[in-house]
Amino acid sequence: MPHPLFDKHRALLDAALQAIQTRTYWSPYNEMPSPKTYGETAAEDGKRAFEALLGKKFEITQPGQTGWLGGEQSPFGITLDVQYPVCDAQALVEAGQKAMASWQAVGCEGRTGICIEILDRLNRQSFELAHAVMMTTGQAWMMAFQAGAPHAQDRGLEAVTYAYREQSFVPAEALWEKPQGKNPPLVMKKHFEVVGRGVGVVIGCGTFPTWNTYPGLFAALATGNAVIVKPHSNAILPAALTVRTIRTVLAENGIDPDLVTLCVAEKRETTQALVTNPVVKSVDYTGGNVFGRWLLDHCRQAQVYAELAGVNNIVIDSTDAYKAMLRNLAFTLSLYSGQMCTTSQALLVPAGGIETEDGHKSYDDVCADLARAVEGFLAKPEVALSVLGAVQSADTLGRIAEAQSGALGKVVLASKKLEHPEFPQAEVRTPILLACDAADEKAYMEERFGPISFIVKVADTTSAIALSERIVATHGALTAGIYSVKPEVIDAMTAATWRSKVALSINLTGGVFVNQSSAFSDYHGTGGNPAANASYADSAFVANRFRVIQRRYHV
Repeated sequence: MPHPLFDKHRALLDAALQAIQTRTYWSPYNEMPSPKTYGETAAEDGKRAFEALLGKKFEITQPGQTGWLGGEQSPFGITLDVQYPVCDAQALVEAGQKAMASWQAVGCEGRTGICIEILDRLNRQSFELAHAVMMTTGQAWMMAFQAGAPHAQDRGLEAVTYAYREQSFVPAEALWEKPQGKNPPLVMKKHFEVVGRGVGVVIGCGTFPTWNTYPGLFAALATGNAVIVKPHSNAILPAALTVRTIRTVLAENGIDPDLVTLCVAEKRETTQALVTNPVVKSVDYTGGNVFGRWLLDHCRQAQVYAELAGVNNIVIDSTDAYKAMLRNLAFTLSLYSGQMCTTSQALLVPAGGIETEDGHKSYDDVCADLARAVEGFLAKPEVALSVLGAVQSADTLGRIAEAQSGALGKVVLASKKLEHPEFPQAEVRTPILLACDAADEKAYMEERFGPISFIVKVADTTSAIALSERIVATHGALTAGIYSVKPEVIDAMTAATWRSKVALSINLTGGVFVNQSSAFSDYHGTGGNPAANASYADSAFVANRFRVIQRRYHV
């Protein structure tokens, strides 16, 4: 009999299956914090629920607990002081491995139904999750709500949908008959069991602790694996809320809740021992190159899905909507103070300038006009604060200071510190724009995470496209862009992105920006360049997380 939760959510699953096939716009979770969707009291209830967590121990009953650990520092300057259970990593691995048996027994449909029920429950907690994301990452409220809750839930459902589709291709059983001419045929009964590969570990990042965590978490879970969530040390609360909800839904459905656990680790050595445990068979990671490369080099027993640093870039050749282009770029460079893995860092502009509907614009004109566009966009404090958010880490503040010194290029637009009336201690910074020559590769050819962008002077458009391709191939990128009114230029850039394997945005001047990625339609990452070895989400992201074990006998 079908699992009751599979029946309950079947219509939603069918719509999701249709969405990943057509790639048109679809989202089951409302991205707007509307009372009509979430309830008249949802906003206040969520805020109170978040505030009730502060200054207390976050209770999760997990095996092997040895103590408590906290220490998150809010970029907005508020006191969090939440303590989380510290558990022996080996105990979590063993508990997860034990819990996998009952999880396998519910089958693909049961796992799918329960996972969608979890996402439904998380969606009801969207306001509480949004406050947790905002106050640990520095995202402004609207981004924290959208990216931290419904958009993250979209990505989780997308992973579940792909997982269901790939598993559903495997029949439960088959009657095998091989003709033998005049002799009776050979007849066998064969059974095929989908089995999770083993315990998965999902390592969260400090800037998008749900959006970047949910794809790997739900891909591993839906394919039959236990999951240990190891959050970033400064963004534990969103992960803890997620894990607690998952464990509640699992227990309600007769599944050992230790299938999903939270691992709060004080030392990197703890994480290293966890991910190299022979029982761990998949690792999902978003973060810097140093630890990412360590994972790829040392986790030989596991499949590692890694999103690392990259140098996103845009070639500006020409435009017939100059002001609209500048407005689009201003928003792109300002959103969440550039603290997105998809934010453009290098804008490649020909030394001879570009042609626009307003006439020729020199390289210096483009630099000055873009600086004015960013200043104009952020001129109203209420707009600036709602877009910029706060700087998440001291390392990013240090990179801004280095860029501000002029050591990396000529400062076209200096970064400013803005005061936040609601959060006086918030570290709010506007973008800094630097001008440099293409030869200054040491400046712009490495990721400088934060609101730091380079306007790179290149010989011509052909050189710009070649440079863009080389940047992606050697340093990686999640996004690339082109502005041009010439079909041959767009074709050349398109071909370059096919070779370097990066997503391309063409002539964005409206309400879509190069650093935004929409679930069920946009593939986040390609897995084809050094910035990421996987994509959110496609069949490859889920198919290697389970195995098919057969048994057969003569009939």
